[in-house]
Amino acid sequence: MILAGDVGATKILLEVGEARSDRWQPAFQRRYPLAEFANISDVLARFTAEWKSSNPRDAKITAAAMGAAGPAVGNKVKMTHRAWILDGAHIAHDLGIARATVVNDLDAAANGIPWLSPNDFTTIQDAPAADHAPRVVLGVGTGLGIAYIVDGKVIPGEGGHAGFSPASAPTSELWMKLAMKHGRLEAEEVASGMGIANIYRALTDKDADPATITANAEKGDPVCRNVLELFSECLGNVAGDHALSVMARGGVFLAGGVIAKVAPLINISRFRSAFCAKGALSSMLMEIPVRIITNENLAVIGAARIASHAK
Repeated sequence: MILAGDVGATKILLEVGEARSDRWQPAFQRRYPLAEFANISDVLARFTAEWKSSNPRDAKITAAAMGAAGPAVGNKVKMTHRAWILDGAHIAHDLGIARATVVNDLDAAANGIPWLSPNDFTTIQDAPAADHAPRVVLGVGTGLGIAYIVDGKVIPGEGGHAGFSPASAPTSELWMKLAMKHGRLEAEEVASGMGIANIYRALTDKDADPATITANAEKGDPVCRNVLELFSECLGNVAGDHALSVMARGGVFLAGGVIAKVAPLINISRFRSAFCAKGALSSMLMEIPVRIITNENLAVIGAARIASHAK
C-alpha cells in the first residue's frame, strides 16, 4: 500500500491506496486542519492509528510520498507559511518503511496530471495542445505555487513570490492600495486565496475569508462579485506571464482547492483578456490552452504517482 499526502498552509490530506493501471485507487482518506498539530509526526501517528483501526491487520504501507507547500531541498521541505520541516528520512522512520519522498506541493500536483480523467478539467481557453511543448501548472490555494513541465520533467519553483505587475486601470488602483500596506506586492497576494481576501479588504476596508466571499458572490452580492472579477483578471495576468516565460504551448493548468471552488465564478472573458494581453506576443498567447483542474486531490494523486515510481 502507498501513503500519499498533500500538506498545505491550512490543511493536510492523507490517503492510503494502490496504483492500478495508471490510476490512483484510494482505500482510506483523512483531512486534517494543520493548526491542530505540532508537526507531521503527530499527524502520521493519528492517521495510521485511524487507518489500522478500520483495516485488516495484514495491510501494510510499503511506500510513501508527500507534497508540501515550500521549497524542496535534499528530500526535505521547509514550509513557507508554517514553522514545519518535512524530512523524508524522519517520515520513513515514523512509518517503518525504507524510504519516503518529500517534494514541493506543485511538483506533486504536476505529477498528478497524467492520472486524471477528462471529467477533472474545465476549459477556460480552448486551443490544441502542442505535443511535447512546455506546460505550466499554477497551484491556486491559500498561496500561489508555480511549476513548469519541460521535456516531461517537472521543474517546481517559487514563482508565487515573484512581484505582481498591474496591467490595467483597475489592477493599478488595486496595486496602489495593497502596496501601501505590503510594500513589495507578490503575485500570490492577489492571485490566491489570500489574494481574494486582500482584494476584498482593499475594496471594503473589512476582513472576510475566501470561502465567505465566494459564498456571497454565489448569492449575487455585487461587492463580492467584483472581488472575484478583479481576482480573475489578476490571475489571468500572472498565468499569462508564466505561460510567456516558457511559451507553454502544451497548456496552462490552474489547480488547487481555491480555484476548484471558485471555478464557476471565474470571469472567463476578463481572465482571457489579461492572460493574452502580452504586447507583440498576444496572438501567440491566444493559441495556448488553459484549463482549471477541479479535482482537489491532485497533489495527493501526484504524490501517489511519485511513490509508485520510487518503489
